[in-house]
Amino acid sequence: MRWLVGWSSIAASFGTAGRVSGQGPGHGPGGYGPGGAPLQGGIADAAHAADPGADAERTVHPVGAQLLWGDPDPLWAVGDWRPDEIRTVTADPADPFTRLAVLGCCGATDAELRRALYAARGGALRHLTQWSGSYTAVVQAGRRITVVGDLAGARPVFYTPWASGTAYATAALPLADLIEAQLDIGHLAALLACPDSPEALGDGTPYAGVRRIPPGHALILREGSREITGYEQVASLAVAAPEADADRAVEGVREALVDAVRARLTAPRHAPDIPPPYDPGPVPGMGPADRRAARGAPAPGVGADLSGGSASATLALLAAGLPGAPGSLTSPAGARLLAVTFNDLATPQGREDELERARAIAADPRLHHVVVAAAAEALPYTDLDGPLTDEPGPSLVFAARERRRLAAGAADHFTGHGARQVLDAHPARMADLLMDRRRRHLLRPVAALARSASAAGAAGESLLVPLTVYSAARRLARTTYRAGMEAAAARLREGGVTERTSRSSGPVDASLAALTWSRPGPAAGWLTGEALAEVSIRLSAAAGRPPLSLRPGEARARSVLARQAADHRVFEQAVEVRSQRLHAPFLDNQVVRAARALPESLRVQPGARAEILRSVLYSAGVRELPPGWGATAHTPNETATRLGLRAALDDLLDLFAAPLLADAGLIEARVVRQALLDAADGRPVPLDGLAELVSMELWLHRLLARRGTCWTGTSAARRRAVPEGVPVHRPALS
Repeated sequence: MRWLVGWSSIAASFGTAGRVSGQGPGHGPGGYGPGGAPLQGGIADAAHAADPGADAERTVHPVGAQLLWGDPDPLWAVGDWRPDEIRTVTADPADPFTRLAVLGCCGATDAELRRALYAARGGALRHLTQWSGSYTAVVQAGRRITVVGDLAGARPVFYTPWASGTAYATAALPLADLIEAQLDIGHLAALLACPDSPEALGDGTPYAGVRRIPPGHALILREGSREITGYEQVASLAVAAPEADADRAVEGVREALVDAVRARLTAPRHAPDIPPPYDPGPVPGMGPADRRAARGAPAPGVGADLSGGSASATLALLAAGLPGAPGSLTSPAGARLLAVTFNDLATPQGREDELERARAIAADPRLHHVVVAAAAEALPYTDLDGPLTDEPGPSLVFAARERRRLAAGAADHFTGHGARQVLDAHPARMADLLMDRRRRHLLRPVAALARSASAAGAAGESLLVPLTVYSAARRLARTTYRAGMEAAAARLREGGVTERTSRSSGPVDASLAALTWSRPGPAAGWLTGEALAEVSIRLSAAAGRPPLSLRPGEARARSVLARQAADHRVFEQAVEVRSQRLHAPFLDNQVVRAARALPESLRVQPGARAEILRSVLYSAGVRELPPGWGATAHTPNETATRLGLRAALDDLLDLFAAPLLADAGLIEARVVRQALLDAADGRPVPLDGLAELVSMELWLHRLLARRGTCWTGTSAARRRAVPEGVPVHRPALS
């Protein structure tokens, strides 16, 4: 896990790597007031003896950190950052305290970084988010520190009060270690009950006292005091914005996506570090690539997923067609991009069309196609031992399966994560169209839903689908934000959570369920009444606060994108392969910003995402695509999930014999164990909700089994998050 961390305090005297012991008045004004008296506050000079920084000689700094700049407001980079992923510039050599640090993949030149630094010094923060790539920017202008988050939430920023000031980081766990934070059980309950509702999650994290800034915002620290401000333009609520030109909007998506891919291709190539055991030499039946994949080391160069879907295929074809040699370090002519396809031999039925499309796309001479085939050893819920992630996420139960695929990839690997949330229209956007009096644009999506119901065998019900969907969209358009949040809170209090079915019966039911301001998650049905009541209190409190958007479709689309970005961040940490970087260009700032400019009337049409990506490829010179391009992506393989549950049933039952979630009062162990037995037997159970429960229980076990800490110092006490374990819940007296 790679992260950056720093802090700002009221005083300019710190116990960090930048502090000099025995500093006196002659060493400058930093840390000393008039007459040479030392300033109080900060880490080295605590306000009272009980403060962790009471000892003036005590130092504290992250383990394995690289100091980017020192006192008075230090900044570190921690983890296996590549040299080209850390860039710092200063406005003027004579003014060393006006500087910019950019960490990650950024397509800006040094001159562009310097111009943005001048603009940010004057308060124009949006300039720091307009470059291609995925990165975090930190600006220091005197004693003012500005940390800019991204639009999607894939690169979040966290903060916490610390030593008369504020500490910030791009990971929550280091800050939790710093303040020895306990678990926030209410946040964990909201994460299970309403994972797609930022109103329930708020700005909290699993750690009490550690906060997160919302996507599209920046954290500004002025000598310890903090301010959170947005950097995106806010649309007028008085009148509807004029509809954008569709062709120009699609062209903007193409330019942003091409620039995002080019930013990765123009970055320096890195040979992966090969840990022991080294290549033993020729093995009968195995080539060099097979032996490397068996060791779990990525190939040098650039690769991409090729699942047969439109998102991954678009990235693979763009990366293979742009100038440069993605397949090697020395960039010779004729280098090919490594395209990886996963073939599940345990459940081969249902994905034949996608695999055939992947083979047809891989026939491009610019691609080197690798098929990773696996059977029972790569089922979900296998090999549940893994690294501790910053936060819990449902991808923990699929990590071993995905890691096997990514180990056959390249050192820089493209994934299509986030394409659906960025380009597709959330069903609630139909309510936005009604609010704008654009009813005619609902004809095609409603007709497509009716056809899907007819194809599913419900011919009689398909006749009522248009009226049902239109009524639900109209009802949502007339429901205010406050009324919607209060209705969602009442639903949780009354126990009206999601029915315990494996999945919705079809696209119609899924669309109708999404036509609401907030809805329970798939795991809400297993939470206790007290946990649901606490989440309902959060929703009721959110009803009294002004929302970010009064348009339900726009609000729900942004919340779903934020949830996907958070899950992708957990996915990156859970499946991490040594020396490999996963790139998700669809979550980049410029791609998200360009996609938001797409008119709603275009986004709600059936097959809109495939048509947009087809236009992107056509403009890039890709004219021929295989039959079935853009077909709806397959649903999660329920058969593979049930097979994995059945194979790992004993381990899962042991995991929930005395679960930590039950100690916290969130679930009842016997209910979850019965749900695991039902799922293994093939009974209708929300499998995605079970994945969330199992993932959170695994994450809690890994967190409590951890013995290390993110911080060290010459005389600093050992600091670790959740030092007292999960608080045992005591039921209220009835």
